[in-house]
Amino acid sequence: MATLMQKIVDFRSDTVTQPTPEMKQAMLNAPLGDDVFGEDPTANLLEETVAERFGKQAGLLLPSGTQSNFIAMLAHCQRGEEVITAEEYHVFSYEARGASVLGGISLHPLSSTAYGAINAAQVESAIKEDDSHFPISKLVSLENTVSGCVQPQESIREITTLAKQHGLNTHLDGARIFNASIASGIAPAELANGFDSVSICLSKGLGTPAGSVLVGDHDFIRYARRQRKMLGGGMRQSGMLAAAGLHALKHHVERLADDHQNAKKLATAFAKIPSLNVDLERVQSNMVFIQPDDEELTELAAFLKTRDIIISRQRLVLHLDITAEMVDKTISAVNDFYE
Repeated sequence: MATLMQKIVDFRSDTVTQPTPEMKQAMLNAPLGDDVFGEDPTANLLEETVAERFGKQAGLLLPSGTQSNFIAMLAHCQRGEEVITAEEYHVFSYEARGASVLGGISLHPLSSTAYGAINAAQVESAIKEDDSHFPISKLVSLENTVSGCVQPQESIREITTLAKQHGLNTHLDGARIFNASIASGIAPAELANGFDSVSICLSKGLGTPAGSVLVGDHDFIRYARRQRKMLGGGMRQSGMLAAAGLHALKHHVERLADDHQNAKKLATAFAKIPSLNVDLERVQSNMVFIQPDDEELTELAAFLKTRDIIISRQRLVLHLDITAEMVDKTISAVNDFYE
């Protein structure tokens, strides 16, 4: 089975990666304790390490990015309050509206550019006046990267500054924040500057089996820890997952540049095929988007499957289990399809 899986080129997401042998060994060797009691030394070390890297006071290990974002919204907002975000962002479109369904929190989606950006003027126009007819604007939630696009720091600074002027909290969904850091050359702490909280996913580009770390100040994380317990997110001997995260932080961050290079190579080849409609300006980190019509996409996906290449939709995601040779194989297969 392992040999078969290694032959498959899976572009569906960077969540499909398998832990490396070295990561598995780190997990096996991890000192463990009960994390719900605060006694898992490896989990504690991971939380401290991530918090320090992002310039925050404390961190909290959680099972998933969705729970990390949800707990952040619960910590920042009361029932009946509102989060200003963008329609394309994960917290609005891909987290089952848990903030609304379970938290009683409204989400106000703004329209973003083709590259995922919103601006301060949009945010300001969305902030509600003090009127009992409206929910209370409480949080601005941004994302970086968005569909592989690195968000402009100047615009982010303008938004976070505006939010503070209006008394709003700020959260950053940094599921792929290390991709943004490598692509832009900007340190993680600088990307996180101005945000009250940041969620960082370990199971995407970093390649761990699961996990997300939420960072913020001590009071925020103390409250978030209570919310984690309420939502069933306490994982007891979670040091095994934490060890995977620590290994990834040491060995898998700089190599994200390889994924970005492979994405550019793939996109450049695809751009020569008119019906794929590839926007090369959009290829800023580890994602490539193709836009054939629905019938053509279905036929292309079926053809690629016969070559042991999996795509599930218009988005192809590069990750640590896709080598340069696999990219060449994919380019060759796509060219064969269009001959």
